[in-house]
Amino acid sequence: MAEIVWDNTGDRFYETGTKNGVLYPMGANNTYEKGVAWNGLTGVTESPEGAELTDLWADDIKYASMRSAENFKFTIEAYTYPDEFMECDGSAAPAGTLGLHFGQQSRKSFGFVYTTQVGSDTDPAGKADGDYKIHIIYNSTASPSEKGYATINDSPEAITFSWECTSTPASITGNTVLKPVSEIIIDSRTANAACLTALKAILYGTNGTGGTDARLPSPAEVITTMTPST
Repeated sequence: MAEIVWDNTGDRFYETGTKNGVLYPMGANNTYEKGVAWNGLTGVTESPEGAELTDLWADDIKYASMRSAENFKFTIEAYTYPDEFMECDGSAAPAGTLGLHFGQQSRKSFGFVYTTQVGSDTDPAGKADGDYKIHIIYNSTASPSEKGYATINDSPEAITFSWECTSTPASITGNTVLKPVSEIIIDSRTANAACLTALKAILYGTNGTGGTDARLPSPAEVITTMTPST
């Protein structure tokens, strides 16, 4: 037995930053198209809701408690967005045209990946460098968002775009234990290094001879990829 000790050196962790955003638009036959970089990403806010508690009463006592299903929502903030996101944001280009976009059209679903840094008290000058978490989000749709345009003045600011998004959980083929999932988080601190490298090659693509496009693996494939071979 040992007494609990708080705030040991090297145990003071925190998360910071938002980077390496990747968009995977939904294509034909409900399959994701190749991933594209999301430049200018400034923030992702996860706002899950639901899982509300309902108490059941019987025989004049609290009999049991039930929780409702959880709904995963998140907000993307960025200075810009990839062209491929326009259809996810309700824009469409008539066939054969260039530079022409019609709003208020059907919205594509999409998958989304981003990375946050994990720092600790032992990082130099409090800078999080080595460890990180990869967030994989499935079956998302973006709601119409406000875009505030203003005149350029003596204190110019770049427009920040923001989209409120919601996700429909994806089923996990071949798994009878886990429920359908909207988000998967991979922690580099505990992941197998070889498995993590293999997963990143899928998510971000590879260069050179035999290079592959970035693609979004299914939850079942993520499990398989992140399971070390014996």
